[in-house]
Amino acid sequence: MESVFNGEKVSSIISPDNTLNVLSQQEVARLIDSSNLEVNECFRRCALAALNTGEETDNTQQVLDAFKDFSVEVIPQERGIKLRLVNAPSNAFVDEGIIQGIKEHLFSALRDIIYVNNELLENSDADLSTSAGITNAVFYILRNASLLRINSEPNIAVCWGGHSIDEIEYDYSKEVGYEMGLRAIDICTGCGPGAMKGPMKGATFGHAKQRKQGRYIGITEPGIIAAESPNPIVNELVIMPDIEKRLEAFVRSGHGIVVFPGGVGTAEEILYILGILLHPENKHLPFPLIFTGPAKAAEYFQQIDEFIGQTLGEEAQSLYEIVIDDPVEVARKMKDGMQRVTEYRKYMHDAFYFNWVLKIDQELQTPFSPTHDNMSKLQLHKAVPVNELAANLRRAFSGIVDGNVKEHGIKAVAEHGPYEIHGEAEIIKPLDKLLRSFVAQKRMKIPTQEYVPCYRIVQ
Repeated sequence: MESVFNGEKVSSIISPDNTLNVLSQQEVARLIDSSNLEVNECFRRCALAALNTGEETDNTQQVLDAFKDFSVEVIPQERGIKLRLVNAPSNAFVDEGIIQGIKEHLFSALRDIIYVNNELLENSDADLSTSAGITNAVFYILRNASLLRINSEPNIAVCWGGHSIDEIEYDYSKEVGYEMGLRAIDICTGCGPGAMKGPMKGATFGHAKQRKQGRYIGITEPGIIAAESPNPIVNELVIMPDIEKRLEAFVRSGHGIVVFPGGVGTAEEILYILGILLHPENKHLPFPLIFTGPAKAAEYFQQIDEFIGQTLGEEAQSLYEIVIDDPVEVARKMKDGMQRVTEYRKYMHDAFYFNWVLKIDQELQTPFSPTHDNMSKLQLHKAVPVNELAANLRRAFSGIVDGNVKEHGIKAVAEHGPYEIHGEAEIIKPLDKLLRSFVAQKRMKIPTQEYVPCYRIVQ
């Protein structure tokens, strides 16, 4: 590897190890095809995020501006490829060599983005206009990333929560991760900092004590990874094409979910899984779902529970447990829940590594574009079936996340004003109350002096 340092930036040529190290000439030709400018810019941004692994800024534009002269080029070789990096962040290197974990993330980004655009969308039998086709696409991406392990019983806990939680909540997430690690549970998160890093960090100690080779899976998508670079513990990174396929990847490959305190993005994830579990066809399907945090987070989860009760009802509230300030209990419940999942998968002859039986409506699979028009048309009414109402509420939160942290969303709100969210008073009032509580608790943290809402409630 050749590296040239220039202050805080580095130019280097690197080779893959285990990802993309055996390629056909046709595959190499596709990788070096630079005709699709949108795909290549997507890879450049994801590569920059991978090179910023461990950095905890959530200001996408700040990173892009600091490294606007960064470029990445795929160089063909007779036996594969190399990557030429120009003006890359120097923190990705040590003693003139790229850090191994960052190198793996970089080639994972190339693998997923090129696979999705050159293979999945053009040369596969995954029909993205159908629900089954979308699920097949999620399966193909995860299989291509070698994420699916056929000889392992259910033991993957998906952990959701905020990327900017405080130190007390972060330490608590580590304790829960440690207790799950002691019970040989692997961790899957959105791969960023905060509640996505804490459980992984804690689990490394639990796994080490049990002499277990832990899996620390990070599942993200291009818009999110640009704002939340992977944390350095992630040893299996997958970049899905969009939010909806990312969420489906979590629930198809994971065997239970632990939700830590967070903000709007965490509320979106909660509503997504509730929208699935509320579907009549999933009524008897075991899926352990636990909300947990330290004592100081009790009020936060009380507000979440109250919001769910007022909007979706008692049935939705029965689908999860709330455990406050008890990491051991969380880990025990998750372990017990996974045993029920194992027995159910055996009974249904379903795969341990991918939940084919789970019913997900196409409305939850189709990418939602949070334009001003689409946000104003969301059906937030009690007359809507409860699982569909959960899906629509999820879209409302998705739009708010978009307007808070994503470049195109921030730009749209700046140009056209805040999104308008319309709905029935019984739905819209609890929604507004919950969002205001997030602001008061600083759970919608963005890099500005004062939070300016990107939405406006209209009854």
